[in-house]
Amino acid sequence: MTRPRVLVLGLNYAPEHTGIAPYTAGMARALSSDYDVQVVTAHPHYPEWRIAEGYGAWRQDERDADVAVRRLRHYVPPNPTGPTRVLSEVSFAARALASGVRRPDIILTVSPALLPVLSARALAKRWGVPLGVVVQDLYSRAMVEVGLLGDHSGGPVTRLESFALRGADALVAIHERFAQTMVDNLGVDQDRITVIPNWTHIQPPTGDRDETRRRLGWGSETVVLHAGNMGAKQGLEHVVDAAALADRSNDRLRVVLMGNGNQRSDLVRRAQGSRNIDIIDGVPDAEFTDVLAAADVLLLHERPGVVEMCVPSKLTSYFAAGRPVLAVTSARSAAAHEIEASGAGAVVEPGNPAALLEALRNLTEQPTLDKLGKRGQTYARERLSETKALDAYRDWAAGLLSRTSRP
Repeated sequence: MTRPRVLVLGLNYAPEHTGIAPYTAGMARALSSDYDVQVVTAHPHYPEWRIAEGYGAWRQDERDADVAVRRLRHYVPPNPTGPTRVLSEVSFAARALASGVRRPDIILTVSPALLPVLSARALAKRWGVPLGVVVQDLYSRAMVEVGLLGDHSGGPVTRLESFALRGADALVAIHERFAQTMVDNLGVDQDRITVIPNWTHIQPPTGDRDETRRRLGWGSETVVLHAGNMGAKQGLEHVVDAAALADRSNDRLRVVLMGNGNQRSDLVRRAQGSRNIDIIDGVPDAEFTDVLAAADVLLLHERPGVVEMCVPSKLTSYFAAGRPVLAVTSARSAAAHEIEASGAGAVVEPGNPAALLEALRNLTEQPTLDKLGKRGQTYARERLSETKALDAYRDWAAGLLSRTSRP
């Protein structure tokens, strides 16, 4: 018996291991147990903003377990800004319209990026098949809150996002607050939205914590680690300034920024002269959780004004590592909600390096510091289960397949 065909269209996919790629790949792999899954995606390029070694052909077909993956070459800006990111999306969205894949029975696409969602909508209309959209970030809020297209971009981008999402037969929001914003600000029918949280996709730490610290050159000082993308949204210049304050006040504190991104070179220049900040490359996946667990505090940092645009994916990894989290974010953000719900750390408003440093001091002086990290692990097991999330995606896809035609 021929199995139904599912087309997954998204800009990011494995082997990218940060951002939304692990969740798109996890969904596709889970669906491949019941369906023939074809993924149309780009070559891996995030967060470095350069195409990974071994990739880059105009079109490249490969297998990811039981998933057929077609990669399309698109424009990757070396130093992405608002306009160049839009151009990058345009180039992928145009190629996705002529990707040469067979007609599927349903199409699933992921936002961001937004313009490929419009391509998926056009393909769904061309083939007369249902369309589902997974909303990982609220694109129009990102443009406004990070200012990628200037201070007055909210209206046009919001209308475009509303048009794109209202054209879907069904949508997934990764957080309840996303779902409400989609209803209130974007005019999406609430009955079409299913909330499926992102899951913890890494394994708990297994290595010896003291040995990992020795290998990394960390001594008895308090180590605060930020792992992941170094982009405009993170506002990590405030972290560098907090480290400089700690340096001048002789705090026994080491701030570590681990990863890559389009702001890294600026951060390196800003950190020159500070003795207690390290900016290092990421580590292999097999070592990642052990490095997180070797820190004393894990840092989530968002720039001032970031409130509604995203639920930082790093939180799922942080919780799994079992270390307390300091979230420098708006008290109204989804990230702050997750810290409060988990009881795994503390929240401080962004934009004030002195307040950040004081919050770190207060957090690390708590006698129950280790217990905060354990609460995060418990929250991850109970609320961020991979099994539950992927079962929910299977049910969601089955519901789309039950539609014989688009309204």
